[in-house]
This record gives sequence, structure tokens and C-alpha cells, in this order.
Amino acid sequence: MPHAWDVFGREDDLGTLNLIDDAAVLRGLAEARTGRRIGLSLPLDEPDPPLFGRGAIAQELVQLDRNTWDDRLLEVWPQSSSQWDGFRHVRCREHGYWTGVTADPADMGDRLGVDHWSAGIVSRGVLLDLPRHRAGQGTVLDPLDGTEVSAAELADVAASQGVDPGPGDVLCVRTGWPQAWRGLDPDRRRRIASGEDDLVYAGLSGGEEVAALLWDWHVAAVACDNPSVEVRPGDPAKGSLHRRLIPLLGVVLGELFDLDDLAEACADAGRWTFTFVGVPLNMPGGLGSPANAVAIL
Repeated sequence: MPHAWDVFGREDDLGTLNLIDDAAVLRGLAEARTGRRIGLSLPLDEPDPPLFGRGAIAQELVQLDRNTWDDRLLEVWPQSSSQWDGFRHVRCREHGYWTGVTADPADMGDRLGVDHWSAGIVSRGVLLDLPRHRAGQGTVLDPLDGTEVSAAELADVAASQGVDPGPGDVLCVRTGWPQAWRGLDPDRRRRIASGEDDLVYAGLSGGEEVAALLWDWHVAAVACDNPSVEVRPGDPAKGSLHRRLIPLLGVVLGELFDLDDLAEACADAGRWTFTFVGVPLNMPGGLGSPANAVAIL
């Protein structure tokens, strides 16, 4: 079973975030040339309704005294909106979680919690805009039709945009899913979220080729705008990109990012790189975290 458990050491909690050293941070900060800031997180109540059986955020307004009010969050699923998958989120069957940890999350102690990432994911961001690339070729990418994006297509988009993803980068991949999801009839969204209708969307292929490309690019993280980075439904013969990337290779994944405004800004500026800043919650033992991410052009 190929894995990278010895690359950063068997006590590692950062995976490919180790590639964001001080030099990578400084390279990333140098990408901010205009100071324009663009939020990359959906509102906490989107997608509506939440997917994969997750609950919606429940907020209560509490009056503390005559002049003071607080929020009280009665229910929060950190992975129901734009989010990072922590290393406790997915295991590889009997082989375990990242670095071979086989204990259940409740028994891991201090290992693999998302709190280890709370110093911030700060680096160069690189956007690959799949719909814009396909439009330039005279074709259309439907974010809701189950299109599988191959490693060859990712490399082709990067080449056509003149970008070379490299060590420590945060690779952002846009499919256009959030806007397409919002465009569905509310009852249709409800049926999909409840499982009455199939949940189908475009995404990266689950096969070895995509995992190998991302590893060879040495990216620190991959943040997509669809619900799981990889295509749904996947091809069982090719396997799961989640299981390849998270527990075996330690590649950090972000999902449900809002990349539409960023794509327009990058196209207007004629460049596809920027400063990326994301700060996961300092939640001890957390399995995931809201994205809390911005781009600075």
C-alpha cells in the first residue's frame, strides 16, 4: 500500500502543510499587489440544505442586559459549509489514519486534530478555473452532471493559464458548483440533500493519476468549490481520492469554497495567483473546521 507516512515523520500532524515554511509564506505574501481582498467562504447557512446528513447552523440572539446582545450557536456542524477536512475525518480501512494511527478519534489524544493547523494556512494560492478553460475550448462544464476531471485536464488548465503549481501552494479548483446549486428549485435541493434524489456533481477523478499529480506538484492543500473535491458518483474501479490523499499522502483538502468572485478578479487582472490565507479553528481534536479563508490580490 503506497503511503507517505515516513516523509514528515510518524508523529506528524501537518501532512503537506509542512511544505508551507517561512519562505513559502513570504512568497505567498508577495502575490498581494493591489490589496484587494476576496472572501472564499460561503455563508455559514449554505449550502441550503446541508449535505451528507449534516445539520444546519442554528443561531439564537441572547440579550445579556439592557444594552448588550450575544450570539448563541445552538448547533454547528463545522463541515456543513466551506470547510477543511481534518486528518481525523477519513481513514483508509484497516490501515488507519494519517501516519498509520489506528485508534478511533476519541482515543487519539493530541494526535491529528485540526487545532494543529490553527497557526494559519498562509501561502501562494493558485486558481484553476475549469469552466472558463472549457468555455475557451468551446465546451461547457456542467457542475451538476458528474463530469470527471482528469489529471491531464488539470495540467492543461494550468498550462493554458500560465501557472506552475509548486511547493507549498494552495491549489484552488473551480467547477462552478455553488452557483449551480443555488439555481436549483428549493424542493429539488431538499430531495437531493435528503437522499430522495441522487447527489451528482463534477469533480476530480478519484484515480491514481490525480493523486500523483497533486503529490508531484507538492501543493500544501487543495481547495475546491464542490462538496467533496472529487467527482460524485465516483468510479469504484478507480477508488477514492479522499482515501488516497488524506490518510495515505497527508494532502489537506478544502471543500465548498466560494471561488466565483476570485475567478472574475483573476480573469480581470490577467493572473491566477494570489495570497491565500485560511485559519482553521483552534478546536482541540477537531475533525474539521470552517474554511475561514480569504484571497488577497
